[in-house]
Amino acid sequence: MLEKLSPILPARDLGAAEAFWVRLGFTTVYLDPAEYLLMKRDGAEVHFFAHPALDPALNDHGAYLRPADIRALHAEWSVLGLPAAGIPRYVPLEDKPWGMAELAVIDPEGNLVRAGQELPLG
Repeated sequence: MLEKLSPILPARDLGAAEAFWVRLGFTTVYLDPAEYLLMKRDGAEVHFFAHPALDPALNDHGAYLRPADIRALHAEWSVLGLPAAGIPRYVPLEDKPWGMAELAVIDPEGNLVRAGQELPLG
């Protein structure tokens, strides 16, 4: 049985990645500034590996987060002052035609993290 899946994302500067993700409510579990970062929030983990040559505009890494309350997460993240365009950015909550309420964050490294929750049927 699968219990958890944790993305491993690239970061040019693990200290800067850590600072950004702390703003999203994650806490540091492990940091080796030259190699690796592990952060956690509730049951979600995100890992980062050092990639100093990363071009955020060309980064194709990402993850999908399934929070228990997408609207509460939107209320929390939408007030962080992230821009609506560029890198980093926040994409506000929207009900999608495929039955999900989704939002997205693109971190300073260009990693795309979508978050979604199923909409009630009916």
